Amino acid sequence: MTVAGYATLGLGESPETVIDDVPVRGSLPDWLTGTLLRNGPGTFTVGEQRYRHWFDGLAMLHRFSIHDGRVSYGSRFLEGRARSDSQRTGRIAYSEFATDPCRSLFARTAAVFHPEVTDSAKVNITRIADRYLALAETPIQVEFDPRTLASVGVTGWDTSTFGRMTTVHPQLDRGRGEGYNLVTRYGAVSRYALRRFALDDPSLQTTTVATRAAREPAYLHSFGMSSRYLVIAEFPFTVNPLSLLLWLRPYIENFRWRPKRGTRFHVIDRSTGRPVGSWETDSFFAFHHVNAHEAGDDLVVDLVGYDDASIIDAFYVNRLEDPKSVLPTGTLRRYRLPVKGRSRSVVTETLSDTCIELPSYDDERMAMSSEHRFVYGVGLHDREGFYDQIVKIDIRDGSTRTWHEPGCYPGEAVFAGRPGRVAEDDGVLLAVVLDERAGTSFLLVLDAQSLAEIARAELPHPVLFGYHGRFYED
Repeated sequence: MTVAGYATLGLGESPETVIDDVPVRGSLPDWLTGTLLRNGPGTFTVGEQRYRHWFDGLAMLHRFSIHDGRVSYGSRFLEGRARSDSQRTGRIAYSEFATDPCRSLFARTAAVFHPEVTDSAKVNITRIADRYLALAETPIQVEFDPRTLASVGVTGWDTSTFGRMTTVHPQLDRGRGEGYNLVTRYGAVSRYALRRFALDDPSLQTTTVATRAAREPAYLHSFGMSSRYLVIAEFPFTVNPLSLLLWLRPYIENFRWRPKRGTRFHVIDRSTGRPVGSWETDSFFAFHHVNAHEAGDDLVVDLVGYDDASIIDAFYVNRLEDPKSVLPTGTLRRYRLPVKGRSRSVVTETLSDTCIELPSYDDERMAMSSEHRFVYGVGLHDREGFYDQIVKIDIRDGSTRTWHEPGCYPGEAVFAGRPGRVAEDDGVLLAVVLDERAGTSFLLVLDAQSLAEIARAELPHPVLFGYHGRFYED
């Protein structure tokens, strides 16, 4: 994406709107009925100020409802203090991932004793007991109405907002009716806390099933789960907790890359909460776990890995606007941990050299399964610029299919499966695509098997490049 293109389309502002009938080019499958909910930044500017990083910005929800071959659309800023205070003052009001409000030394000191945590929950979406939640890395999660996108209330995975951060990818075990999330509690002795909740419990009550002490905790965006185990991949991108408690810099700028530590896998037994063991391998970094399963004596962990944490710096706005910047490429990797033996050797395998990020798959049927085969994501067509293609990787043989159109930048490809399907990839992929040439966005519908285009629903305006979403069948 060119500098002008990204500044105009990717870092501008998405409008709040409702469109009852979005023009559709092509024909949507008769069986495709439901709603795609998307989350991400709705604006990167407040008054004369601008957020500094792609992971900042004020949260906006998007709804694409599909019925009888037609599409309706709605978008709305997530309602909360971060949004209202920014509107009222014309200034950035709360600290974000890599942006702090402009504050005096006195105000910064006061913030140590009265910390203000943003409620701009812009990263992901989940549904628990028919309650829809916008998720953030802060412990504040915002419930919203999936039809109107209006905010309903605030909840959280932990009881305290101070000194807490969470992953934004809770692991859901639909077969057992339970889910987990990982909370990092910063303090004199920091801890990772794995918390469990029931998928049919509307109270969203959570209980701690395991904790692990961490002198210098790592930045964790996700974690892994198999049928028997929970796994924390602790990358050597760590922080001195005192730096976070003082909060003199934006959150992520307190972390340092320490490659000599290596990456450590900590495995916990789901049924007892007891530690199974820890295994160390060469240093790497990842945002996203994909899947995990048991294979004989091994725990197999698939994720999108990087050689270091430089991908975080690559997402600063000034870097994205630089036409000479190149994104580090993540690849689909597999790590085998010998959980039932005495060996401490981790076997590493690159499943594909194809660049991939924002991975997704048919997790309703294939989560924790050794039969899982296909992973979808965004990638780089020419290994430069911003993510401009959708990729499908076959784990079994490493083969890849792609969708690419010049000047178009797709977001996360969400899998929606055909009811009653047998083949894992019998369904469609839904992705919101930024069209730099037209200055608009469209909902792209691809055949998940071939990645051939089936249809597109064309909006009259651009939608900022977001992060994660979910398709919910009616």
